[in-house]
Amino acid sequence: MGYTEHGFRHAGLVAKISYNVLHRLGFDERMAELGAISGYLHDLGNFVSRSMHSQTGATITYDLLRDMGMGYGEVGIVMAAIGNHEEEFGHPVNPAGAALIVADKSDVHRSRVRVKDRQLFDIHDRVNHAVDHSFLRVDTEAHTLTLELSIDTEQAGVMDYFEIFLSRMVMCRRAAEFLDCRFKIDINGAQLL
Repeated sequence: MGYTEHGFRHAGLVAKISYNVLHRLGFDERMAELGAISGYLHDLGNFVSRSMHSQTGATITYDLLRDMGMGYGEVGIVMAAIGNHEEEFGHPVNPAGAALIVADKSDVHRSRVRVKDRQLFDIHDRVNHAVDHSFLRVDTEAHTLTLELSIDTEQAGVMDYFEIFLSRMVMCRRAAEFLDCRFKIDINGAQLL
C-alpha cells in the first residue's frame, strides 16, 4: 500500500497503549479490555482498502466478535471505537474509542517505515524515521496524556512533524478531553502543547 507499517507490531502496541490508558485512568477492567480489543483490530479494514478502512474494519469486526460470543453491547463499543479512529471524520465516542485514538496516533517511530532506501522517503517516511523514541505518558494526578518524542532534527524538523500530524494531534486533544485529560506533546525535552 505504500504506507507505514500497520501489521502485528502496530496492532499489538496500540492494543497495549489503549489498555494502559484506560487502566491507569481508573476505568473498569472490562472497558480496558474493550479498549485493547479495539486497538488490536482497529486497522483490520486495511485488508480491503486504505480508504474508509475504519468503517470497513468495524463491519468486519461485528461478525468476528459475534461469532466469538461477544454480546451486542460490547460489540457496539468496539465497532464504534474502530469506526471513529480516522482523522478525516472520526470522533471519540466512548472511552475505548478515545483511548484507541490516542494510542494509534502516538505510534510514531522509525520502525514503522517500510521503505528501505532513504532516497525514496516521502515526508511521512522521513518524519517517522526521524523519531527514535516515542512514549505516551499517562499522569493520573495531573490528568494529562503526554506524547513524548525524541526526533533527530537532522532528518526531519519539528515543523515537518506538525505539517503531517497536526490533524492527528487535534484528534488526540479531543480524545484526551473525552477522557477528562489534557493532551500534551513533548519533543526533545521541550513541551510544545
